[in-house]
Amino acid sequence: MIPRHPGHHTHQSVALPPLFIVLEGLDGSGKTTAGQNVAAALEEQYGCQVLLSCEPHPPSCGGDYIRQVLSKQITSFRLRTLALAFAANRLDHCDRTILPWLEKGPGHVVISDRYYLSSMVYQRADDFSIRDVMRLNELALKPDLFFFLNVSNEVCYERIRQRNLPRELFESNLEEQRQKYREAIDFLRTERGENIVEVDGSKTPDEVSAQILSHLSALAS
Repeated sequence: MIPRHPGHHTHQSVALPPLFIVLEGLDGSGKTTAGQNVAAALEEQYGCQVLLSCEPHPPSCGGDYIRQVLSKQITSFRLRTLALAFAANRLDHCDRTILPWLEKGPGHVVISDRYYLSSMVYQRADDFSIRDVMRLNELALKPDLFFFLNVSNEVCYERIRQRNLPRELFESNLEEQRQKYREAIDFLRTERGENIVEVDGSKTPDEVSAQILSHLSALAS
């Protein structure tokens, strides 16, 4: 969780409402960089105060357990237990971090790196459907906008390799995960009317953030 505060404003007369934005994509798709760039631009162009956050959210309920599963320190677990842990982590994240920030009013923005769309990809199983995962998350705050950063598997694997860190639990089988993202995005759009925008994440970081900002600027009043 990184609170950010505006520097010099270039468009002080243009206001953005409180916004909850989620960045989604495969591991290595550039979500973290995009979040930082978009936050800086929102501060500079609109005078926003931006809170950068992520999921799993370490300070929230179950954060330590989730991190230990993902880093393979805990290897004996049920996928359903992990899904419950993520759902509890998310509700606590909403209640103690996201909502209080948004309630500060116009110009306050939360950008989260992952949210329940990720759970619908990584916690679903043959005996635990997209609908089952969403049922666990039905009380989670609905984002104003999801942005899905679409990047080829090859680029994602290369970026993961460049991190030079041990592989986490789900940093493989990217093609299977991509298909699950497609199915989950379709579900959220058709069943819940979610606003999900696909972004070409293979572009330069500046071009990626420009794509996102073009959609956010339409919300300015």
